[in-house]
Amino acid sequence: MNREALREELKMIIKAKSLQTNVERVLTSGRTSNYYIDCKMTTLDPRGANIIGRLILDILKDYDIDAVGGFTLGADPIVSVVAALSADTDRPLPAFIVRKEPKKHGERKMIEGPFRPGWKVCVVDDVVTTAGSTLKAIQAVEDENGTVALALTIVDRQEGGRENLEARGYKFISLLTRDELLQQ
Repeated sequence: MNREALREELKMIIKAKSLQTNVERVLTSGRTSNYYIDCKMTTLDPRGANIIGRLILDILKDYDIDAVGGFTLGADPIVSVVAALSADTDRPLPAFIVRKEPKKHGERKMIEGPFRPGWKVCVVDDVVTTAGSTLKAIQAVEDENGTVALALTIVDRQEGGRENLEARGYKFISLLTRDELLQQ
């Protein structure tokens, strides 16, 4: 399947499994919304995860990166499937997870996994509203002397996240947007 066919299938899966309309929800950003996207219902679905991994790997072919990672919990299934699928390519990509707070014992790390200083990475998230979680992950990467080549999300809620990331100089790509999901 080509990229556009995979995007269309992913849109159908998200609409069926992750999109809730006519609801009142408070988002991570603190904003209230009349729709909710529980992307974990798609990222943890076998077909949804496979499509997401394939789409991201296709996009990442154009970037010189060493790893893919993001802020827990939204990024966890995404980076896992990307790493797993990349094993069958000519460029395997390790995954890493950014913790919500440093580990309280041992090495007291913020980043779990085989992350190395100097790496160029793609930071992913499942849904971006204001990009707060994505920016926390980016900060952790930069604090460990990594470079963020790309920020990528499955769904851009189109509520300022893209603008917040681009204003700080980060390239941003979304697989889908709110408008694409809410159109009839």
